[in-house]
Amino acid sequence: MSRIASVLIPMPLPEAFDYAEPEGMDLAPGDQVAVPLGPRLIRGVVTGIRDGHGGNRPLKPVAERLDDPPLPPGTVEFVQWAARYAVDVPGQPLAIALRGARAPKPRPQRLVRLTGTHPARATPARAKVLEAAAGSDGLSAADLARAAGVSAGVVKGLIDEGVLALHEVVAEAAFDPPDLARRGSDLNASQAAAADVLKAMATEGGFGVALLDGVTGSGKTEVYLEAAAAALAADPEAQVLILLPEIALTQAVIARVGQRFGAAPGEWHSDVAPPGRRRVWEAVAAGRCRIVVGARSALFLPFRKLRLIVVDEEHDSSFKQEEGFIYHARDLAVARGKIEDAAVILASATPSLESLRNAETGRYRWVRLAGRHGAAGLPDIELIDLRETPPEAGRWLSPPLIAAMAETYARGEQTLLFLNRRGYAPLVLCKACGERMTAPDTESWLVEHRYTGRLVCHLTGFSMPKPAACPHCGAKDSLVSIGPGVERVEEEARALFPEARIAVFSSDTVFDAREARRLVESMAAGDIDILVATQAAAKGHNFPKLTLVGVVDADLGLRGGDLRAAERTYQLLAQATGRAGRRDRPGRALLQTYAPEHAVMQALKAQDRDAFVEAEMAEREMAGLPPFGRLAAVIASGPDAAQLDAFCRTMAQAAPNTPGVEVYGPADAPLGLVRGRRRKRFLVRADRGVDLSAYMAAWRARVRPPGAIRLAIDIDPYSFL
Repeated sequence: MSRIASVLIPMPLPEAFDYAEPEGMDLAPGDQVAVPLGPRLIRGVVTGIRDGHGGNRPLKPVAERLDDPPLPPGTVEFVQWAARYAVDVPGQPLAIALRGARAPKPRPQRLVRLTGTHPARATPARAKVLEAAAGSDGLSAADLARAAGVSAGVVKGLIDEGVLALHEVVAEAAFDPPDLARRGSDLNASQAAAADVLKAMATEGGFGVALLDGVTGSGKTEVYLEAAAAALAADPEAQVLILLPEIALTQAVIARVGQRFGAAPGEWHSDVAPPGRRRVWEAVAAGRCRIVVGARSALFLPFRKLRLIVVDEEHDSSFKQEEGFIYHARDLAVARGKIEDAAVILASATPSLESLRNAETGRYRWVRLAGRHGAAGLPDIELIDLRETPPEAGRWLSPPLIAAMAETYARGEQTLLFLNRRGYAPLVLCKACGERMTAPDTESWLVEHRYTGRLVCHLTGFSMPKPAACPHCGAKDSLVSIGPGVERVEEEARALFPEARIAVFSSDTVFDAREARRLVESMAAGDIDILVATQAAAKGHNFPKLTLVGVVDADLGLRGGDLRAAERTYQLLAQATGRAGRRDRPGRALLQTYAPEHAVMQALKAQDRDAFVEAEMAEREMAGLPPFGRLAAVIASGPDAAQLDAFCRTMAQAAPNTPGVEVYGPADAPLGLVRGRRRKRFLVRADRGVDLSAYMAAWRARVRPPGAIRLAIDIDPYSFL
C-alpha cells in the first residue's frame, strides 16, 4: 500500500507539503529528503508518514532520501513548537535547524593506501614506504613520504605501479570525549551547595529549571560546569548545551570548558566557517560531540540526547533574535528542555524580572551564591554628578574620573571606560543648515567612524565616506560630530595619558572570535592600561589587574520609551561595574550621570538590587506588564504610506475581542522609515492566563496583507523601534 510523506521545507511556506513515498524508500520522520517544488529539487524534512489509501489526487514522489543525518524527534517537535509560539511559518525555524546540514562539506582528503599488489621491483626505499603505509589507515602522499624518510618520487612510482592507490576521504569531525575523571575548581561553601543542587537536578532526569543567581565574580561558571560534568557522567550518551550572548564570551567559556574537561567543546556561532558548522552539526547529530558552546541558534542543533541546557547571562537582550524568525533564546531554551526532558540552568548576576518572578513563585528553583569567590569583594560605586563637575568643553571625561584614572595608572592597574555606543560620534549634522546625516530611505542617523573616515548606518549597513561639504546645502567644512562614541573617548584618553597602552573593544574594532580572544587575553595579561569598550567587554570577563571602571554616560539606556529601560540599564551597568576588583585588589566604579537621584543610579550606588527589583516589580504589576502580563508587537511595513495606513485601519478592525487582551495602535514606529519602507506598530497587552500566541495567530488569519505590505509578529518584544 502506498504511503504519503509530509515534508517540511526550509522556506517561508505555511505548512508541510504531501509527497508520495516511492516503493522501497521506507521513509521515517526526521529523514532529510529531496522533493520537487516547481521546477527544482528542494531539501526538506519528513515530519510524518501516513497511509495513502483514499487519496483523490496524484502526488509528486519524493525524489530521494539524502545521506545527511535525520533530525531527531525532539528537534522536529521543537521546530514545530517554536513556529507556533512565534506565530510564524515552520519553515523559518527549520531553516535555522538545517543551517549546518546545508553548509558545504569539508574538502575531501586524498589519502594513499596499500592495494595488496606487490611491487615489480623491490628497493630499500620502497620497503620503507610499504612499512609506513601498512602501519596507517591512510596518509597523504607527502605525509607518507615524510613518514618513510624517502622522496616524493618513490611514493609516486608505487602509485603509478598500482601498489598504492589514492582514495578521497571526508574525515569525520573528531571531538575528544570529555575527561570526566578530571577534577574541577576548588569551590567555596556557597558554590559547593549550589553545585550539589544543580548536579542533583541534572542527574535525576526529567525537566526542571533553575535560576543560578550570584553577584558578578561569584563563580557561576564553575558551578554550572560541575552540573554539566554530573550530567555527562550519569549517561554516556548525554549532551550539554551552553548558550552565551556574545562571541567574545564564547571564546572565554570555551577555554574554561577545555580546562575543566580536557577537551574542546563544539563551537557554534556566526563566526564559525560553514565547513566548521557542518562538522559540528554532523557530530552533534551522531552523538560524537557531547558539549556545545554557542550563540542562540545553537538551540536548534540536532541533539540526540540533550540532558542539560545552560543559558549564561540569561538576562542579556542579545538572546533576542529581532529579524527573520523572531524569538528569544532563553524562552525557547526552557521549551526545548521540556520537549527533551532535560534540565535547564539560567545563570546571571542580574536576572531578568521574568526569571526572578518565576523563581519567587516556585516555578524555577532559586539557587543563590552568597558572594564573590576567594578574597575579592564587590567594587565601591560612586556617582559623579555632571551638573556639578562637568567635563571641559568638547570633552567627555569629568575631572573626578580623570583623577581616578591617573591614580589607577600610577599604581600599574587597569581602567575600563565603558560607553555602549560604537563609532566616533552618533550624529553628524551641518552647522550651516542643521541637516542631520541619515542613511538613504531611512530615518536612522549615520554614525561617524573616525578610524575608517566613513559614516555608517548601524541599522541597514549603509556606509559612505564622510563628505567635505553638506549634501543638503553644499556648505564646505560645515559637518560637525555630535556626542561621543568609543572612538572619541579613546581619542580623549590618549590625549590625557599619552604613555598609556590603550585599546578599543567594540564590534567595529573586533571583527571575529579570534581577535576577540586576542584582545581579552591581552587585557587579562596586563598588556593594556586603559580599555575603552561597549557591552562586548562589560560581562563575563575576568581581568585580574582591572580595578577602575568608569561609565562615561550612565544615563544612555534610560532615554526613550522602552518599558525595560530601567531594568536593562541596571543590568548593564551592574555587569560593567562588576568587572572591577575581581581578584585580590579592591575595585572602584565611577558613574557619570546627569540624574544621580534616579532610582537606577541610587540602587547601583547602594548595590541594593532587591530594592530596585521590588520597586520595578510593583510598577509592572500595577500596569499589568511583564512579568505580570504578556506583550506582543505587530510591525506592518510598506513602500506606500496611504496603502499602509488603510491596511492598518483594516487590521485594527479585525482584532479579536477577547477578555484580558488590549490592543494599542496603530501608531508610527519610532523608526518610521527603514530601507524605503514606512513602518507602523501595534502593541498587544494580555493577562498571564491568555494564550497570546493563539490570539495573535487568530488575528493574523483574519487579514490578508496586499502584496507590498509585510507583517512581522514579535511575541514578548524587547525592542520598540
